[in-house]
Amino acid sequence: MEHPVARTHPETGANVLYVNNAFTSHIKGMDEDESKELLQALYRTASNPELQCRFRWKAGSLAFWDNRACQHFASSDYFPQVRKMERVTIAGDRPYFKTAV
Repeated sequence: MEHPVARTHPETGANVLYVNNAFTSHIKGMDEDESKELLQALYRTASNPELQCRFRWKAGSLAFWDNRACQHFASSDYFPQVRKMERVTIAGDRPYFKTAV
């Protein structure tokens, strides 16, 4: 199954890039080496702590994010506390890309 790298957010209309090293294998239409190099650069950018939002958990906290335009990375920096998590996945929309007019 193909997963588009460039997509339009269906609610905001913003064009966004979304790559995930677990799902994105290549960029369609690019040379294999160039695709790999570009994806690695995008993965490095996403893993840059200066570009991340960190959430400070407190009792009763709730966090959610929109996977259509961001990525989640769970850090294990809460030891010796226990992290209890419930995951809900909403049936999403079919990704599309709308070029600017």
